[in-house]
Amino acid sequence: MVYTVSLELRAEDFRYVVRHPLAVGIGLAAQFVLLPAATLLLTLALDLPPATEAAMMLVAACPGGALSNVITAFGRGNLALSLSISAVSSLLALALTPLNFALMVQANPDTAAWARSIAVDPKDLVLSLVLLLALPMGAAMLTVRHAPGLVTRIRKPLARLSGAALIAFIAFAIAARWNLFLIELGRTLPLVILHNGLGLALGWFGSIAASLSVKDRRAVTIEGGMQNSGLALGIIAAQFDSDLAMLAVAGLWGVWHAVSGGALALLWRRQDRLAR
Repeated sequence: MVYTVSLELRAEDFRYVVRHPLAVGIGLAAQFVLLPAATLLLTLALDLPPATEAAMMLVAACPGGALSNVITAFGRGNLALSLSISAVSSLLALALTPLNFALMVQANPDTAAWARSIAVDPKDLVLSLVLLLALPMGAAMLTVRHAPGLVTRIRKPLARLSGAALIAFIAFAIAARWNLFLIELGRTLPLVILHNGLGLALGWFGSIAASLSVKDRRAVTIEGGMQNSGLALGIIAAQFDSDLAMLAVAGLWGVWHAVSGGALALLWRRQDRLAR
């Protein structure tokens, strides 16, 4: 899936950062500073199972996903800004995702004790990120550089295949423990809605504080609340033995952020029509 997403990356996405550092910086801060900090405070305030809290931290530590670019474009936000934030955040995630996750886990006494009980090793998390993020991203960028014709032919079929694979992974994981998942659904979905809303709100208010334009504000808002839940699911499968409580958080996040992001995009399009 990361390989497919990375086929969309262009050198122009990185050059945009140099020309618009404030807007890109606010978007990155929303992802890697504001949401992780708010997530830590939220887990400290709520009495939740440690695995659920850890999953919230993991999702908050992940970079934005490709869906954010689609939602931004549909909501008439600044697509160039969204693409640039996604490109840079994917690179920064190699260092910041394990760092943020480790810091959050250790700062919460419940998750710190949980991590010790299951012997979580930060080095294994870094290895997972290299295998799940760095290698496919590097391979995709090499393909774009040396075989652009191939990229044109495979981009859409791979996108469909990746989406189907992610849905199948979630479906199989849930089907294996369906009764337990139903229990998790009732207590996890409201939490995911709250957590996702927090990310969107932080992106929105951060962009307002920076006096960004309306289109930039929309892009930063979406980037702040649409994390790469597919990457989180991959890490949970590789490092946490597909823990059900963790899968519930990351899987439901992947569904819900599409709903919340799409609803925002529709609202913004309606606002644009009324403003004409």
